[in-house]
Amino acid sequence: MKQIKDAILSIFTAGDNPRRIAFIFSRGVFIGFSPLIGLHTFLALFVTVVFCLKKIAVLASVFLNTPWIMVPFYSFATWFGIQLIGVLSDIALPDIGLTDFLNSEFWSWFLSQCRLLIPAFLGSFVLCSILSLASYVLALSLLRKHVPRKLENP
Repeated sequence: MKQIKDAILSIFTAGDNPRRIAFIFSRGVFIGFSPLIGLHTFLALFVTVVFCLKKIAVLASVFLNTPWIMVPFYSFATWFGIQLIGVLSDIALPDIGLTDFLNSEFWSWFLSQCRLLIPAFLGSFVLCSILSLASYVLALSLLRKHVPRKLENP
């Protein structure tokens, strides 16, 4: 187990101090939970190239937002955005089956829900900012605990 821990630490911290790695990790969390669904990997790679960040740290944190987390997170983010804006009290979820995707009524209903985009974007942006700050604090404390002191102040 110690060999695995040492290998992971060497990949993440090679040549960088814990504050920088925690900052890079938190940027990845911000991108991973941002409202720009579907562009996370592209944005992460773009940011790593432009700002010369460690790809492994950014991509590892971007991929924390798995499909198992995505649906509850963005559902909650949309609800949170609705609470922040204070509108849209008449929202009701329809009973949808597999065959409904072939029905034109479903698609007209789906397109009418574009009014949820602003609350979804706002809620997701606020929550990903909070998660980014929390991940910085958590990553920094874990790295300071497990990274050798010689890397603390290069």
